[in-house]
Formats: sequence, C-alpha cells, structure tokens
Amino acid sequence: MDSQEMAQQPQEVAQEKRLYTSKEEVIARLKELSNGEEEPTKTELEHLKTAFYHLLNNEREAAQKAYLDAGGDPMQYAVLPDPLEEEFKAEMNIIKERRQQAIQKLEEEKQRNLKRKKEILERIKELTTTPEEAANAFQEVKQLQQEWREIKTVPAENVTELWNTYKLVQEQFYDLLKMNFEAREYDFKKNLEMKTALCEAAEKLAEEEDVISAFHQLQELHNQYREIGPVAKELREEIWTRFKQASTAVNRKHAAHYEAIRTQQEENLAKKTELCEKVEMVSTDDCKTAADWEAKSKEIIAIQAEWKAIGFAPKAMNVKIFERFRTACDQFFTAKNEYFSELRTRFQENIKKKEELVRQAQALQDSTDWRQTSEKLVQLQKDWKTIGMVPKKVGDTLWKDFLSACDKFFEARNAANAGERNEQQENLKKKLDVVERMKALIEEEADDLRQKIQALTEEYNSIGHVPFKEKDKVYAAYREALDALYKKLNKTRADRRLNAFKQGMKEVAKRGENAVETERMRMQRRFEAMKEELANYETNLSFLSASSKKGNSLIDEMNRKAEKLRDELELMKQKIKVIKE
Repeated sequence: MDSQEMAQQPQEVAQEKRLYTSKEEVIARLKELSNGEEEPTKTELEHLKTAFYHLLNNEREAAQKAYLDAGGDPMQYAVLPDPLEEEFKAEMNIIKERRQQAIQKLEEEKQRNLKRKKEILERIKELTTTPEEAANAFQEVKQLQQEWREIKTVPAENVTELWNTYKLVQEQFYDLLKMNFEAREYDFKKNLEMKTALCEAAEKLAEEEDVISAFHQLQELHNQYREIGPVAKELREEIWTRFKQASTAVNRKHAAHYEAIRTQQEENLAKKTELCEKVEMVSTDDCKTAADWEAKSKEIIAIQAEWKAIGFAPKAMNVKIFERFRTACDQFFTAKNEYFSELRTRFQENIKKKEELVRQAQALQDSTDWRQTSEKLVQLQKDWKTIGMVPKKVGDTLWKDFLSACDKFFEARNAANAGERNEQQENLKKKLDVVERMKALIEEEADDLRQKIQALTEEYNSIGHVPFKEKDKVYAAYREALDALYKKLNKTRADRRLNAFKQGMKEVAKRGENAVETERMRMQRRFEAMKEELANYETNLSFLSASSKKGNSLIDEMNRKAEKLRDELELMKQKIKVIKE
C-alpha cells in the first residue's frame, strides 16, 4: 500500500461505518462518489448496497403490513417498483465504471514509473563504471536523483527491490566519486542534516495522539529519507539506526491500535454469531395464528436492531457473517409469507362459505313456519361458528347481513308468540319459587324430609315450559338444590344405619371372635361388589356423555344412582372400620 492510499484509509473506514437512515442518504453518498474525485472502496460500496436494500425491504414490509391491517385484500396486494431503486442502480454503475477506469489508469501510471526508474538505475550504473566517469557525471547524477524523487507510485511488489538497487548504485557512485574533499564533505553534511531532521520528526510522531495520522506521516518521512543521498560512511549505520528506532516506536503504537480494533472486531463477530444462532433457533412450528407470526416477527426485528448496534466484524468474516444472518432472517420471513399466502387462500374459502350461509338465512327471513325455520336458522348459526376467520372488514359486513336476516325472522316469530312468552315467564317464577323452598328445606330438621322432597319434586315437574334461554339455568338451580337435599337425607339415614350397625355388632361380638371375622369378611365382599358396580356406572356414564343421543334425564338418573352407590360405599367403609375397632 503506497502513502497516498494509506492517507485515505481513515476517511474510508469512517464511511464504511456510517449508519444510513434513508434511501435518499445512500443515493446522496453515491452521487458524491460518482461526481467527485474521491475513490470509493469495495467495502464501502458493499455497505451502501446492503444499507439501501435493507431500507427498501423494511419499507415494503411495512407497506404490506399496513395494507393488511387496514383490511386490504391480501390477494390483490402487489409490490410496486421503487423509482429510487433505478436511480441507485444507475449511480452504482457509474461508480463501478469510474472505479475500473481509475484502477486501470493507476496501473498504467505505475508501470510507466517503474520503467523510468529502471532506466534511471541503468543510467547511474553506466556512470559509475570508473572513478573518472563518476566525477565527471556528478551533475547528471544529481539531476537523475531529483527526477527519481519526483516519480511517485510504482507497483507494490517492486518497491523494495527498486529501493535496494537505488541505494546500492548511489553508494557505489559516491564511493567512486572523485571530486575535491570539501565538496564531498559538504554534500555528506547536508544529507546528514536532512536525515537528522527526519529522525527528530519521526521521534515526535511517537507522541502523536492520532495513531493513524502518525503512521501515515511516518510513511511520508520514509519516502523522504529514501530520496536523500548518503552521509559519511562512518555515520551511515548510526543515523539509520536512530531513524529505525523512532519508526519502530510509531509502528508499535500503530500495531497496538489495530490489534485493539481486531480484538473489538473479534468480539463483534462473537456477538453477531450469537445473534445468528438466535435467529436460527427461532422455531416456526408453534406459529399457528397471525398473532403468533407477528410475535415472532417482533423477536426477529428486535434481534436485527441489536445487529445494527454492533460494529464491524473482521474483514475476512464481515460479509460471511452478514450473509449467514440475512439467510436466517430470510428463511423466517419466507415461511411467514408462505403462511399468510395460505391464510389468504383460507380466507377466500371461508368468505364463500359465509356468503352461502348469508344467502340461506336471507331466503328464510320471511318464513312463517316458526318451528322448522327456527331450527334451520339455529343450525345455520352453529355452522357459522365452525367457519374459520376472514378479513375483519369483509367479516363485519357478512356478519351484519347474516344477523339482520336472523333477527328479522326471530322478531316476527316473537311478535307472533308474545302470549306464549307471558305464560312461560309465569312458569319461570313458579319454578324459581319451588327452588327457593327447596333451599330453605336444606336448613330445616324434619322427620318427614323424604315426603317433603317428593312433594316439591312433583310440584316442579307439574309446572309447564319456561323461556328457552332460562331453561338450563333454572334446571341447574333445581338440580343443585335437589342434590343437596338428597345428600342431607342420605347422611341422616347413614348415621342412623351406622348407629344401628354398631349396636348389632355388640351382639355379634358376644358370640366370639370367629363371628366378628365372619361378619367382617361378608362386609368386605359386599364392599368389593359395590365398587365394581360403581365402576360400571361410571363407564356407562362416560360413553353416554361422549356419544349418546339420549336425553339429559337418563344421564341425571344414572348420576343419582352412582352418587347413591358412593354413599353406600362410604357407609360400608365405616361399618368395616367399626368391626376392626
């Protein structure tokens, strides 16, 4: 890398780290590069390209989300071309062409410079064949040296070889030079003064805070040092050692600076690798709804925000780690797009199904066959609930039409059946009164509890229909009160039976230990038989609840029998316990 290229490095690094917040900023930077004299680096061009398409993709995703959130038809959505994208491509092509031309031009200039420097070396060699020729060619050699200094860039692979050869032929020339001692010593003295000044300048650079600037200045000092002629032979090693030591101090600080950068970049690489793994571990298997996908999207976007806050990775890995991260993100968003594509298809199918139910409901809205039409509309309402989601705007319209048709029929039916509803309201009051009397009976202590329960049950069953919406609620209250009464009745009976059993066991105990054991074994066999009978009831109830078409009354009767068996089992446990005691 020559001195001019190294002087540009801080600016290039700054541009490569620049954060762009809009596509216009990216294009503005491209125009600066395409219209100005600055030579862009490949890294900066890649950074500009990545930044532009990241911003463009974010805008397109936001536009699509806004369209869908507003109730837009997913099937009608189309990605519109962005005029700034064409402008971006045009400016990028201009820069690439200019960059290629500049590289070619610079290479041609380096080759010409190399050729001329080789010619100068050959000429100096020709002038140093004998001491006499060297003395006579002094002025010509000085002119050749001046021309050598004015020639700048040559191919990097030839710099060291050229310098070593130039140094050698100069030393040979001055060693052979036959001129008066005063002139020779004067030239050596002036060269020593210039090289000493360069040493002092190099030593001051070690105190420079801007390490990069100090390093670039040192390269310029090296170029100047090379162009200065030799000093007295006995001082050559000393002055070179001083200059080299000053250079070493600057180079060490420069190396430490870039080592710190490399360390930071390695840390950045580790952080970016961790973020790649996070994205790669995001599972889409549990994304069952649009909300699930949006939640996962927020996770990915949060990770992307973390990524933006991290600096560059090492140059050899920077592009690779970004490609890995982008691939992982793309895989997620591709799966998301596929899900929403399938969702749009299901939406269309569900819309057609709901439209058909609306058509059927509207066909029934003017019917006066109250019973059959009510059943049909209720079934349509059940069918409606089984249909999946549709876009909100379309779904609201369809539901409004469907509900309007249903309401029109039921309002007409209710108007025709107003008298019947009044009777049902009276029946509801009567049944609720029976339930309240049952609840009051729970707190009473009555010897004729069974007869009172029977009377209230018969009264409840003799009352006619109640409003349909209240039917299940009042029946549940009735069953709850009735179950509590039976539980109280069974407990009272069980206590009486257990006390009677205790008295009976006293008589059995008088007959001896064998009689007690016989009674215990009889009770144990009865207990096992009742457990088996209860298990059969519970099995039948599970089948009846899951698939049977029979009415609730059969299920309720079996539940009562099962509950009675449980009470009997509990009483049997108490009897066995009495025997053991």
